[in-house]
Amino acid sequence: MTSLDAPRTPEPPSAGAAWFAGVRAQGVVECVDVRASPERLAAPGFWAVVGEFDGSVRAWRFAEVSRGAHEGPAEEQPAGGAWHGPAPDAWSSSMSRAQYLDAVTRTREEIRRGRVYQANICRVLSAPLEPVGGGEPDAQALSAVLTTGNPAPYAGGVHVATGGGAEPVWVVTASPELFLRVDGDVITSAPIKGTAEHPDALQAKDRAENVMITDLVRNDLQRVCEPGTVEVVDLLALEQHPGLVHLVSTVQGRLLPEVAGSPRMWADVLDAAYPPASVSGAPKSSALQVIAELERAARGPYCGTVGWIDVAEDGCVRAELAVAIRSFWWTPDAHAGGVLRFGTGAGITWGSDAEGEWAETELKARRLVALASAER
Repeated sequence: MTSLDAPRTPEPPSAGAAWFAGVRAQGVVECVDVRASPERLAAPGFWAVVGEFDGSVRAWRFAEVSRGAHEGPAEEQPAGGAWHGPAPDAWSSSMSRAQYLDAVTRTREEIRRGRVYQANICRVLSAPLEPVGGGEPDAQALSAVLTTGNPAPYAGGVHVATGGGAEPVWVVTASPELFLRVDGDVITSAPIKGTAEHPDALQAKDRAENVMITDLVRNDLQRVCEPGTVEVVDLLALEQHPGLVHLVSTVQGRLLPEVAGSPRMWADVLDAAYPPASVSGAPKSSALQVIAELERAARGPYCGTVGWIDVAEDGCVRAELAVAIRSFWWTPDAHAGGVLRFGTGAGITWGSDAEGEWAETELKARRLVALASAER
């Protein structure tokens, strides 16, 4: 049995905080591995969730929760001090331009062979970041910088410091993408596929890729939903975000009664849909193999999930989990004092142009990395 298999109940609650649109939480009561102990999330309480792309999905229950504090991520910034980020020239990439172009070429070869139809190929940017005055960087301060410079519908963060009595985590997100929303027995997902600087730059390849991944999401949700209830309620909608546009489709269904009413609900849902389809590929199992072969750094929480689950006293469940894109995470490092990371990637299809896909990874990273490096 691992340390995450059983709930932790430190007294008093451990220091830690989580913040999302409409909710602020502090004081960690326990941390659980969601897939190993999903029944813990059936009990009333507010949980912040962070899942690694190819690792565990963990949830932290908080003692003090303020709900409905504001209307959206732009209305109120997280509390925090001044952000001290890395120097703009301190960032390095897990893949050089030449290495990424080669990965795109090799992915297209796998598509030609019929192994996959699409695969999302990512690289991880990293920079040394030793906190001013010791301790850990101020996650809420970075979140405030992003809220001002790059408002996003699923912005938020979770920070539980190392050595604080609960499993540590440091993630700040400006995600524009909904992985899963649960409201009672209704489940919704809204995959993003298709990114450009402006609408006229979107191509037929972007639309075809979006339809392909939307179908994969539909198939994922059908595994836990009542037959006939899963439907695409919005296809290829155009969304404007700071510095770029996305194509977004929305899929919705009604959970099977035996899933919605089960203490194992979250294990069943994650088994069906995780990791998110839009950041893996199709078929998902083969795409994950291609990703493991070609990528040069672990994604960590990037392309996993970050968000919250709120269980009312009557057992009614509300949840909003984002795909953890446009996200920063920090980890301590014995040599550098700490490392701040940010992931960026692109979906590769047969119609992909390697230079164009590299440019898309640059576009997705440029604004946010500049914001994280600006306040020194």
